[in-house]
Amino acid sequence: MADTQECDCVQLRSKKEAAGQVAEFLVRRRPQNDDFQEVRVAVVGNVDAGKSTLLGVLTHGELDNGRGFARQKLFRHKHEMESGRTSSVGNDILGFDSLGNIVNKPDAHAGQLDWMKICEESSKVVTFIDLAGHERYLKTTIFGMTGHAPDFTMLMVGANAGIVGMTKEHLGLALALNVPVFVVVTKIDMCPANVLQDTMRLLVKILKSPGCRKIPVVVHSPDDVVVCATNFVSERLCPIFKVSNVTGENLPLLKTFMNLLTTRMPGHLDDEPCEFQIDDTYSVPGVGTVVSGTTLKGVVRLNETLLLGPDLLGHFNPVQIKSIHRKRMPVQQVHAGQTASFALKKQVRRSDIRKGMVLLSQSIVDPQSCWEFEGEILVLHHPTTISPRYQAMVHCGSIRQTATIVQMSTECLRTGDKALVHFRFIKNPEYVRPGMRMVFREGRTKAVGNVLRVLISPGGPGTAGNKKPHHHPAKTQRGHHRGQSRSGGHDTAAAQDQSTRQQQQQQPQSINNISTDSKMTGTLLETS
Repeated sequence: MADTQECDCVQLRSKKEAAGQVAEFLVRRRPQNDDFQEVRVAVVGNVDAGKSTLLGVLTHGELDNGRGFARQKLFRHKHEMESGRTSSVGNDILGFDSLGNIVNKPDAHAGQLDWMKICEESSKVVTFIDLAGHERYLKTTIFGMTGHAPDFTMLMVGANAGIVGMTKEHLGLALALNVPVFVVVTKIDMCPANVLQDTMRLLVKILKSPGCRKIPVVVHSPDDVVVCATNFVSERLCPIFKVSNVTGENLPLLKTFMNLLTTRMPGHLDDEPCEFQIDDTYSVPGVGTVVSGTTLKGVVRLNETLLLGPDLLGHFNPVQIKSIHRKRMPVQQVHAGQTASFALKKQVRRSDIRKGMVLLSQSIVDPQSCWEFEGEILVLHHPTTISPRYQAMVHCGSIRQTATIVQMSTECLRTGDKALVHFRFIKNPEYVRPGMRMVFREGRTKAVGNVLRVLISPGGPGTAGNKKPHHHPAKTQRGHHRGQSRSGGHDTAAAQDQSTRQQQQQQPQSINNISTDSKMTGTLLETS
């Protein structure tokens, strides 16, 4: 039956029962037409947990020497090689054929991977998103978790160091974004038995705590791998692997688990109008402007005309797709849930495109950008209180921009509080959809939530873009209140009226902005 469907069948496990033999098989389609299944795994954990080293061992097939040999093949910048710490979002792939065998074969001379050859031979490709573990690069890690839309999160824990530093931060981020988590405990070859036992005990305690409510399962055998992989659709299950990158202990179990993972992207999204989220831009000599990102909905085809935006005025402009590359391999189309790079045919400068912009189907009539939106947030941590006019960075998909709190459903917010919040971007309009997950952060302050409603300005995106309704109102109103607080008696009031008239003559534009902004804010609040 498998041959008639151009598939291969592999036995995963078997068991004897009273009625006879019971077996479980994996049926997978053979590679055809460069169409392979893609699964994205975000790799997070504290600094020095062994993230880049494990990815180097998995993708290149060579064990580490204990002195950073494996991780050197993944670094993108010179300072990363010198310090041994990842500071950017790195990508690497692990290909599996229809029989479940790894097809990664590094070049014999330079040791580099040929992505095109891997994709041609693979029925399934696991894309690892290597994120930074240092606290200094937390904003880069958050952008990788929100902008690259991972299917799963691999949390790395060093057995010798335990759960320290950013480990809890990254675990909380994955839980807030509703991304399933599995844990890999590394360096078990150099860790004393009592220290490893303490690390495992603390890890299980944290996963079972009320904040996580996970079911930890330590993987010891191939049967455990199959059970965990088939039940990993439930977000409560959390498999734990104990591996060594030097001796290779338990690495085959982890590879089998990767082979059995399936994407969480719903299949019906192919029938919807296409939406492509841009997370990086390039300027390639001889090719032009290239954008990369994730296809969230629909199907994007070669030579198709899409709408690029929003620009600084909130407009969407038509551009044509000149070529499509998927994992460095030219293809004719990409489907929902797949990452790709597009070369744009129109003369679009790279400086005109920013992370957070989208490519939309022309069938979407009058796509709307927004300056303001309403969301429900939960404050995970804040040292004091959050009140209106508080500014922090908003991560929503590949959007990364500072926003101001205009109004809240409560007077103030503290750690653990939940509220409806009205946000306003301070620099550019963005394309936001209801239901998107967002992270609100500033320093040690962190909040997570959902976008509930997009608030469209009465004058449209272009008017909002020209007006920029966020600078003058707060400053001028604060100055006005300070002047009132100092006033006392008739002489002071008359002097204040005279100074106010002088300010109106000198800065008519600011006063006009104040009146217009107050009307617009009132209108938005009435509609909400």
